Amino acid sequence: MENQKILSLLSDLTSLLGDSRCLTDEVSKHHFGRDWTRFCEPDPIAVLFPESIMEVQQIIALARRFEVPLVPSGGRTGLSGGAMAAKGELVLSLERMDRILASDTTSKSITCQAGASTAAVQEAARQLGLMYPVDFASSGSSQIGGNIATNAGGIQVIRYGMTRNWVSGLKVVTGTGELLDLNRGLTKNNTGLDLRHLMIGSEGILGVIVEATLQLCSPPQDTGVAVLGMPSMTAIMSLLERVQAHSTLLAFEFFSDLALEKVTNRHGVTRPLNTACPFYALLEYERPGPESEAVLLGLIEGAIEGGEVVDAVFSQNLAQARALWRLREDISETIAEWTPYKNDISTSVSGVPALIESIEVIVGQRYPHFEVVWYGHIGDGNLHLNILKPDSMALEEFQRHCKIVSAELFQVVKDFGGSISAEHGVGLLKKEFLHYSRSAEEIALMRAIKRLFDPDLILNPGKVFDLQ
Repeated sequence: MENQKILSLLSDLTSLLGDSRCLTDEVSKHHFGRDWTRFCEPDPIAVLFPESIMEVQQIIALARRFEVPLVPSGGRTGLSGGAMAAKGELVLSLERMDRILASDTTSKSITCQAGASTAAVQEAARQLGLMYPVDFASSGSSQIGGNIATNAGGIQVIRYGMTRNWVSGLKVVTGTGELLDLNRGLTKNNTGLDLRHLMIGSEGILGVIVEATLQLCSPPQDTGVAVLGMPSMTAIMSLLERVQAHSTLLAFEFFSDLALEKVTNRHGVTRPLNTACPFYALLEYERPGPESEAVLLGLIEGAIEGGEVVDAVFSQNLAQARALWRLREDISETIAEWTPYKNDISTSVSGVPALIESIEVIVGQRYPHFEVVWYGHIGDGNLHLNILKPDSMALEEFQRHCKIVSAELFQVVKDFGGSISAEHGVGLLKKEFLHYSRSAEEIALMRAIKRLFDPDLILNPGKVFDLQ
């Protein structure tokens, strides 16, 4: 884009937003032009901070007129490069559109702007005596608009499902600047195609989510947390089946011993068990009465006696529960210093042990000298395979090694009927592998839909799929 055109665009944007909301300094562009991925460097023209739906529409009008792409930006906690602005785009940050607009205890709902953090919505729900159940380690910084755009999952999917389950209304500005008011918070609205669900998980390629109505629920009566040392993934899956038959689970997570080692070494925390185990399961469960926990304790004790569980620790209070959760939730942040090559995959819950076994054969052959960290939401079949970059290896060489093997890994995932991206989206990092999870016919339809909502192709271009 020629300099004069850039100067004219920036002049119009500054006139619209003022100097404080149209930033062009290198620090701001670097900070807001990237997400948690580190495989390319950001290079946006400017970072924009609208404060109203009308300003979003006006920004899109300018982007269309100057033929400049836009990258919608939330909390930038994504792990697939979906919020990366690396090719002279405008970053459209929603962080100043962060208000809770309305709440309705009768319909158990909250309406908020897209820039509201997940934690802010959770706290607003608590003030009503209710709960917004979508939760993850980045809840303090992730934003509702980004959660919806990626259909975020998190730690309680086994009980409450994905973000999609909790969105009853959306306002979205399309690539033409048109404002769509989708479903308007209705519980029942059977009037043709529900475009709300098309926007959920669309990763910003169809429109900019600016407002959402979210459903709430009653919080669980009382909860406990346990960490169990497990001898194998097969033992974990067997335990999951038996626990589900007798207890109401809010979460069922797992992590490898290497993951635990990284967290305990980095944060100086004590291992939860005296014996090191290949894998660990973390359970959060509801305990409506003492008899329910007694049943679970008896089940675990029997599993220990039978050698199916090595050892176990149960939380006795809220502080202990939070400390146990940190062992799982701190993994992603802890291993970030090794610039991990992340694989966010899924299959049916019953297929998890066989999938891990198949992938470990490939990983062992192809990456014999790399550290590999496993963890994930085992209760819903979502696995996170993280290959850590050796300190002595250049980033470009490491990325090249990983990409060579990704096709083999994703072919295995496809053979298991799984997904190459269970909850982080496709973004930049997974788009060349999209065909392992989607048919050619599906991808062709996605491209056609993209052109309907964004005919000038200015919204998050190059993400999910290419258009040629």
